[in-house]
Amino acid sequence: MNWEWQVFCQDTITMEVGASCFGKGGDVTYLDWMLSAWGWTVSVSILSLAIALVVGSLVGTLRTLEGRPWVVRLGNAWVELFRNIPLLVHIFLWYHVVPAIFPAMKSLPGFVLVVFALGFFTSARIAEQVRSGIQALPRGQRYAGLAMGFTTLQTYRYVLLPMAFRIIIPPLTSETMNVFKNSSVAFAVSVAELTMFAMQAQEETARGVEVYLAVTGLYVISAFAINRVMAFIERRVRVPGLIAAGGGGH
Repeated sequence: MNWEWQVFCQDTITMEVGASCFGKGGDVTYLDWMLSAWGWTVSVSILSLAIALVVGSLVGTLRTLEGRPWVVRLGNAWVELFRNIPLLVHIFLWYHVVPAIFPAMKSLPGFVLVVFALGFFTSARIAEQVRSGIQALPRGQRYAGLAMGFTTLQTYRYVLLPMAFRIIIPPLTSETMNVFKNSSVAFAVSVAELTMFAMQAQEETARGVEVYLAVTGLYVISAFAINRVMAFIERRVRVPGLIAAGGGGH
């Protein structure tokens, strides 16, 4: 097999190989395009993860409130709604259906709608992890916080959630990596991320092997970087004996 990695040095308009793999002036090479697509992928992933963490933490916390069954049922409904509908369907719902119901959203770019769709979809999974982390803690920690005069909100903020998040860092690592990989569905609504670049570049250059190998490499590098960052965070915040203490806390 003949490898032609110079495909990334080709101009996307003239298809000529330039002296540099980076375009100058108004020229854009396939390498420029791929790096731009990588930036869009990272942007979608980070913003979606931010929404997922905020919403997921709130919903997961609500599902553990004692004495408020209607709040728990509301949180359960959120989780079941978003995790039982395929992600691609979520994307299409946000892109085609939601703007039809709320006309003001028609002015939003597809990028923003994808971020909302992926963020809310992932929030259901994070909510389940937060709920599990809180319920893994000894019940005495909740009672100790209340006995010290904390309100329920303060007990969650200062006692339960800081400990629960330390427990769920491993599944959060996997979820963060999943968000990055799931961002590939954004190509369905023409967001210029890595998967869309790969599909279009392969059609234009007929060098699918090189293009898809390069894109795969960027996905692997990104996922590995996420894994290392989360592993570092886990080591920094680990509380010795926390998991063992939480195992029999109910």
